[in-house]
Amino acid sequence: MIPDTLADLGVTFLGSRMKRLADRLQTDAAASLQAMDLPIQPAQQQFLAVLRRQGPQTVGGVAQHLRISQPTATRAIQALIEQGLIAVSREGRDQRQKLLSLSPAGEALMDRLERELWPRVEAAAVSLCGGRHTALLETIAAIEAELDRRSLLDRVMAPGMTIRDFSDDLAQAFYDVNAAWISQMFALEENDITLLEKPRELIVDKGGAVLFAQTPDLGVVGTCAIMKMKDGWFELTKMGVLEAARGRKVGEFLLAAAIERARTMGVADRLYLLTNRKCGPAIHLYEKLGFQHDAEIMALFGSRYERCDVAMRYRGSD
Repeated sequence: MIPDTLADLGVTFLGSRMKRLADRLQTDAAASLQAMDLPIQPAQQQFLAVLRRQGPQTVGGVAQHLRISQPTATRAIQALIEQGLIAVSREGRDQRQKLLSLSPAGEALMDRLERELWPRVEAAAVSLCGGRHTALLETIAAIEAELDRRSLLDRVMAPGMTIRDFSDDLAQAFYDVNAAWISQMFALEENDITLLEKPRELIVDKGGAVLFAQTPDLGVVGTCAIMKMKDGWFELTKMGVLEAARGRKVGEFLLAAAIERARTMGVADRLYLLTNRKCGPAIHLYEKLGFQHDAEIMALFGSRYERCDVAMRYRGSD
């Protein structure tokens, strides 16, 4: 028998092992749908299920219910719209928001799925798990909760680094870390000083967040903020790392944590940042983690800082 290299590699390749399993299950699920003449792909069913269970939603709302990125949800939902299974309307006070709901064809398809297919799939999955499906789902939920608490990237790249939320005893660290890097590259503007002196009043108490990266040996080594702005926008701002901690990937650790926090807050799709071309390494990091240059953001918010000549919006990454 040919050795199963992926199985032999053990938990180090847990993600690859789970993807291989998921691919096998998805292939059989697709064949089942085709055999029953159901015009949908396995991965599309979850989007219809959200609208069936939760009622009309925005794209962002669907993404939040499924715990996936908004760009991923957008692509899948567009295909379902083109298939005539999801209807789009603009209702309520904010006419800019597209509201999604099941079309009559979508409702009819969900009736068939819930009546004819899903009970059979559930029975097959219980049999496949040998009656251990409850324990399996509990284990998966525990892994997901741990990833919500701290990503795999964080655990790999910075095993000793942790994230702390704002508390009044950290206000001075917020000021010092940011004042140091801004003064080194630019000049502290009035807007900088106001925010750095009043992070609780101007950021935290208004629905934002201030995060700190901390190491066992150096203590607080970096910080950033998510600040509520006008019209439902949130600015990723005041992100800085102590010079003594450079080279430890603190910035990447902190940025990943900030993006995850924005997702938890439900504002990742309205997250933007302002910077300057001189901050080349930082801009490269922003691009790497899903930010894109955006002229609309520049027009809306770029004038807040004299040094701002780059504006970016978070678009997500799969």
